[in-house]
Amino acid sequence: MKGDIHDPKALIREAYVIEGITEAQCRSIFLDWALSLPVTMDTQESLAILVARYAVDEPSHPMSEVLRNGQQTMTKPKRRGGWRSRPRN
Repeated sequence: MKGDIHDPKALIREAYVIEGITEAQCRSIFLDWALSLPVTMDTQESLAILVARYAVDEPSHPMSEVLRNGQQTMTKPKRRGGWRSRPRN
């Protein structure tokens, strides 16, 4: 079953159904979820919606913790290095 625009592969929804899922497994699912979002999607907005949808009802679930951590620590990647950052003559 497909998800919606904020959970295209329904990965987050399915994580809440898995019995005995660990935090490490939730982090792996979270990474797959983040990579499956369209580039134009606002990740923080999607995270807020998913937290409201799932984490409020199941605050002690490992995925709830991972989603909340994602809200606090996810930032856009910054360019590091490459030929443009090297000094030129």
